[in-house]
Amino acid sequence: MKEQLAQELLTKILSCSPSFFEQLVVELLVKMGYGGSRKDAGERIGQTGDGGIDGIIKEDRLGLDTIFIQAKRWQGSVGRPEIQKFVGALQGQRARKGVFITTSYYTVDAIDYASRIDTKVVLIDGKQLAALMIDFDVGVAASAAYVVKRIDSDYFEDM
Repeated sequence: MKEQLAQELLTKILSCSPSFFEQLVVELLVKMGYGGSRKDAGERIGQTGDGGIDGIIKEDRLGLDTIFIQAKRWQGSVGRPEIQKFVGALQGQRARKGVFITTSYYTVDAIDYASRIDTKVVLIDGKQLAALMIDFDVGVAASAAYVVKRIDSDYFEDM
């Protein structure tokens, strides 16, 4: 059921606007504990001429470091050139950390490149994105809950 929900989420995301996707990514990162409150934790800045940065978010509540975000609502693979452009944008901001999130998947070359550079770039593909959205209740709502009970052996010890 979780895999089916994940696929439905990705289909729904692909039908939304790029700006909605960028906002969704910031909201997800806030729900994951980055930044603090939604109001001042992060913001979507993606637009024409954004310099390759779609959003920024504080790493923690104190704002000791900033994480830059690239969000690609794609269906095809994301290759090394896209990661290199993002790393270049990070260098332009003197940033040390970035998160590149896509609705699709990364090529082996892109993953290898991101693992070998000094700048810390976390790659999140569509499967991971959908799983995180489900885990952190972004774009989903609970429809049923089940409680499994067991015998409480401590209860019976004093009898």
